[in-house]
Amino acid sequence: MAGAKKLRIGILDIVTRSPNPSLYGRIMNGNLASIMPQAIGVWCEAAGHDVTFICYTGVESLATDFPDDMDIIFIGAFTQSAQLAYAVSNFFRKRGVVTVLGGPHARCYPEDAHQYFDYILGLTDETVINDVLADCAPHQSKGWYISARTQPIQLPGVRERWKFISATLAKTLTNFKMIPMIASLGCPYTCSFCIDSEIKYQPLDFDLIREDLKFILSKFRRPVVGWHDPNFGVRFDEILSVIERADPERRMRFVAESSLSLLSEERCSRLAAAGFEAVLPGIESWYDMGAKSKTGAKRAADKMRQISDHVNMIMRHIPYVQTNFVMGLDCDQGPEPFELTKEFLDRTPGAFPAYSLFSAFGRAAPLNLELQKADRVLRFPFHFLNNNQAMNVKPLHYSWPEFYSRLVDLTKYSFSMKSIVRRAGATSGWTPKWMNAVRAVSSEGFGRIKYHSMLRDRLETDKPLRAFFERETETIPQFYGDRVREELGSFWEHLPRGALEHDQNAYLKKSANAGLAAQ
Repeated sequence: MAGAKKLRIGILDIVTRSPNPSLYGRIMNGNLASIMPQAIGVWCEAAGHDVTFICYTGVESLATDFPDDMDIIFIGAFTQSAQLAYAVSNFFRKRGVVTVLGGPHARCYPEDAHQYFDYILGLTDETVINDVLADCAPHQSKGWYISARTQPIQLPGVRERWKFISATLAKTLTNFKMIPMIASLGCPYTCSFCIDSEIKYQPLDFDLIREDLKFILSKFRRPVVGWHDPNFGVRFDEILSVIERADPERRMRFVAESSLSLLSEERCSRLAAAGFEAVLPGIESWYDMGAKSKTGAKRAADKMRQISDHVNMIMRHIPYVQTNFVMGLDCDQGPEPFELTKEFLDRTPGAFPAYSLFSAFGRAAPLNLELQKADRVLRFPFHFLNNNQAMNVKPLHYSWPEFYSRLVDLTKYSFSMKSIVRRAGATSGWTPKWMNAVRAVSSEGFGRIKYHSMLRDRLETDKPLRAFFERETETIPQFYGDRVREELGSFWEHLPRGALEHDQNAYLKKSANAGLAAQ
């Protein structure tokens, strides 16, 4: 970098799409920061540049909190925040700032994003960042797509990222502050709907992880670490040995997403002894994904009972368990998957159920090509693609009213006062009880009951909305446009013309054109 221009760089990590966060969001958004924007901050400073870093939790002023003389801004966003990211990019481009999009949305929808950014990043490492900084030029007609061949071999650790971590944690409203760490990239499983299914699993440097854990212990008396691994504990004995050696007094607490196949009773006992207080295993479906749940080809009811016993065993060791389901998969049909989930809740009252709707995020997963070929993907605005406010895949075995009626019924069952009280009684420790209660009465429980119920009713009365769901028209219903306008607040006026819509089949068309070019 000798002789290179010193740049004034902004980095924006968008963890919420709206300036009006829910009660749960006000408590938790500061704990949901991503690791890669922090890593980019470290790399930019290592290259000799000035960095202003903001994690957007819904209360910051994006128009005024960055300096006026920025040269370039990196924006990290999930798809649900894409419309906000597009508006922020337009706001800064008009002021002569070069804009860069990274994160899951950039990987899933590069064909759309290139209209609104100067650079779009796929897999990102330090070399990619330095290449962008060396060029640092506007590309107004079509943003440049840049991607590394693989995930980084190593990421900056907590000590290097600390200035960004601490500034973000200072925004949390409670003493619950979760420090982001990661021990591996990619995933060994091949779920056809998952963004990590084609990313080779690789562990990160265990020595650096151990030193970071020791560093965290110098900052907090009883720290909480949130592991960002797609599946924590694939190399179980090695990572647990690292944790145990770094914290022999067992002062740390941990939260991790893992698969049931990794969570034997012996391992759960060891996790509990090491300080793990929450795990988030994926169940997904009572019919498929047997490799992750370690149930193979068992019939659905048998699988449900086996997994219930498994989760109850986990909760004897670890007080907080969130079970993740995907609703509306092609293997689902009739009332059975919903009724089995109710029975699971009865048999496993302490588990907190998290329901995602079957969604196809652009080029995120191999299955999406097949869904686009079948013309089953709907053109929902990105703003609603957060796994619960829109299901952008037309169900194979349900009408839309039937699907939403069953979903409403299940959600009401899951978050009824009876279920909330039973969940509290089956959960040990005040923090897990409190967290479950807040989530149930906030946007994740009562909020979703209200939203899904409203949508089910509108499907019967709002003809333009129903026509959109049935793929009879691709015109965005006014209902969705009005909600985006309301939730973007002052940034609605900066949303570029046409940015509310996208080509939901762009991945298919790109693949077809690539195939023709290769012939």
